[in-house]
Amino acid sequence: MLDFSKSPSVDQVGILDRIDRITARSLKKDAKMHGLKMALGMIDLTTLEGADTDKKVIQLCNKAMHLHDAQPNLPTVAAVCVYPNFVKTAKTALKGSEINVASVATAFPSGQSSLEIKLLDVKIAVDNGAEEVDMVISRGKFHEGDYNFVFDEIAAIKEACGKSRLKVILETGELGSFDKVRQASDIAILAGADFIKTSTGKISPAATLPVTLVMLEAIKDYYYKTGIQVGMKPAGGISNAKLALQYLLLVKETLGADWLDKKWFRFGASSLANDVLMQIMKQQTGIYQSKDYFSKD
Repeated sequence: MLDFSKSPSVDQVGILDRIDRITARSLKKDAKMHGLKMALGMIDLTTLEGADTDKKVIQLCNKAMHLHDAQPNLPTVAAVCVYPNFVKTAKTALKGSEINVASVATAFPSGQSSLEIKLLDVKIAVDNGAEEVDMVISRGKFHEGDYNFVFDEIAAIKEACGKSRLKVILETGELGSFDKVRQASDIAILAGADFIKTSTGKISPAATLPVTLVMLEAIKDYYYKTGIQVGMKPAGGISNAKLALQYLLLVKETLGADWLDKKWFRFGASSLANDVLMQIMKQQTGIYQSKDYFSKD
C-alpha cells in the first residue's frame, strides 16, 4: 500500500514570489505573437451546461474549425470538450479535422457516484469516440484521508480509458491548501494520469497561477524521478490573453520548452479563444476589432 501522506510540504512564500515575478514580466511583440498563437492551439473549447443541445455542440465545433477565416495560418484549438452524450455529435462535426474530442465523465462535476456508474460513464464516452476523458477525483474521500480509494479509483478509470488520454481534475478550489493540492497531484500522477487538471470550472476559485505552479512542481519532481512526462491543464477563469501568456511563461520556466505543446499543456476555457484572436489581430493591425467580428461560443 502506498503512503500518500509523505508528499513534500509546499513553500507558500516561495510560490507566491515566483508568481509575482512572472506577472511582472513583459513580452516583446514577436514573442507575444508567437505565444498568442501557441495559446490558441492549446485551448480545449468547452461547453458543459445543462442546456447544451446538439445544435450548440455543432456550432462550437464549427467555431473550433473556423476560428477567424479572415486570418490565414491560424492554428486550430486542440480539442472540443463535451458531455458523453454529445461525443458522437462532436465527432461527426469535427470529421476531417485534427481537433480531438474530449469528454467529461465520472459524474462530473461532483464525482458523487459509485465506481460502477463512473466506469459506465467513461465507457460511453470512449465507445462514442472520445480521444480524451476528463474525470473528477472523489474529493470527499480525499478529505476523509482515504487516499488509497482515490488512487484506486483513478487507476481503474485510467484502465477503462484504453487508448484515450486521461485528464484528472483535482477541483483545487475544494482542496483547501497548497499542501493538499500537492498531495492530490501526486496521487493522480502515480495512479496514471496523462494530465492533471485544476478545476471543473463550476466552482470558485478555479484555476490560479499559484495553484498551477504547485501542480507543475509535482509534475517536475515526477519527471526527474521517472523520465515520464505528465501534462497540465488549468481550467476555469482563464478568459484573457494576458493571463494565458503568463501561464505559458510559468510552464516554460518550470518544466521547459518540451511542455509547450498541446500534447502536454492545455487551457480549459470557453471564452479565451476570442480574446486571444482579438489580441492577435491587434498585434497585426494595430487596432482592436469589434467583438462582433468573432463568433460567440
